[in-house]
Amino acid sequence: MPSARKLMVSLAVAAALGAAAVVVGPADPATAVADTIPLTLKNTSGSGEQVYVYVIGTELASGKQGYADETGAFHAWPAGGAPPVPAPDASFAGPADGASKTVQLPKFSGRVYFSYGQKLDFRLADGGLVQPAVQNPSDPNHDILFNWTEYTLNDSGLWLNSTQVDMFSAPYSVGLTAGDGSTKETGELKPGGYQAVVNGLKGQGGGWEGLVQSRGDGTPLRVLAPGHGIASGDIPAGVMDDYIDRVWSKYATDTLTVTPFKDQPDTVFKGKVNGDKMDFTDGTGAVVTSFDKPDSDSVFGCYNKLDAPNDQVRGPISRTLCAAYNRSTLLTNSQQPDADASGFYQDGVTNHYARLVHDQMKDGQAYAFAFDDVGNHESLVHDGAPKDATITLGSFG
Repeated sequence: MPSARKLMVSLAVAAALGAAAVVVGPADPATAVADTIPLTLKNTSGSGEQVYVYVIGTELASGKQGYADETGAFHAWPAGGAPPVPAPDASFAGPADGASKTVQLPKFSGRVYFSYGQKLDFRLADGGLVQPAVQNPSDPNHDILFNWTEYTLNDSGLWLNSTQVDMFSAPYSVGLTAGDGSTKETGELKPGGYQAVVNGLKGQGGGWEGLVQSRGDGTPLRVLAPGHGIASGDIPAGVMDDYIDRVWSKYATDTLTVTPFKDQPDTVFKGKVNGDKMDFTDGTGAVVTSFDKPDSDSVFGCYNKLDAPNDQVRGPISRTLCAAYNRSTLLTNSQQPDADASGFYQDGVTNHYARLVHDQMKDGQAYAFAFDDVGNHESLVHDGAPKDATITLGSFG
């Protein structure tokens, strides 16, 4: 089942939100997805600040990038510039605390942003929309409290997820009403969960406290994902090195078995460290791909030395490795992927950001790193014929 993240391409700077190629069959007229579906925004945040909402992405019918208003009508972005120029104001007012508001969600691959107390500053570059990059202290949105959800709505249905891949910030959950009338929801924090994540990182030691960003008055704005924290110098670059070294040592003598496809149990790859490479062989014993020893940044970002191309060999192996490194299961289980969440994050050297975020979710589901969907631990709702969708702004308390 494709997730919203699998269907989206999210570029960090001066780039637009675009749909990945999706091959689907013709829609059944009896269950065809309407051009827009109702999206109900519920505000249970406890905040008295004005909420601003944005629906931004790629209109799938035209392939153009832009935004939607409350009615679901599409507005294409005008041309950008160098340096980037201010984008048109794409915001509309969200519901007050304790209230709800229903708008129309169009067939986009995109994001729904929401901010508290202040509108976001979007710019247009020659290459498209510049997304907020709060790991940069000079980003104009750095001191604004905001968050976003990712979604794809197309003829095959709705994929809607809460995401913490880039940061953990203003809490929210997502949900939908399926075609059969049942409801699904995910992303809701436990009571006190927002502050528990912040306090957990502050008390972790080892530099993890550097991921917490606060306003001048001390109010927490967000926790950066550790990959961004390495890039900004807010967390030590070698924070995962000890674990990586132990994995490298183990598989110099042991064999790592990766079975990346649940529906293809006979597709098995064997991994072993040979010098500065971890080689993977197929059933014939032929080396099909090799990985350099990763660094912490590659682990947290699931890229660079753990690059995952959209193929049937290297990509699936890399996804599995990335999830296992972040969850610290490679030393305890040489059969991967490991789907048993009870064994995740048990090593002293682990992705403590992901550990705390998952621990504070009511259902344990989250998108705390790019391939958190390995084993279906992501915070995603999907239906092929959705009646409506919901985004609930959660409590900071």
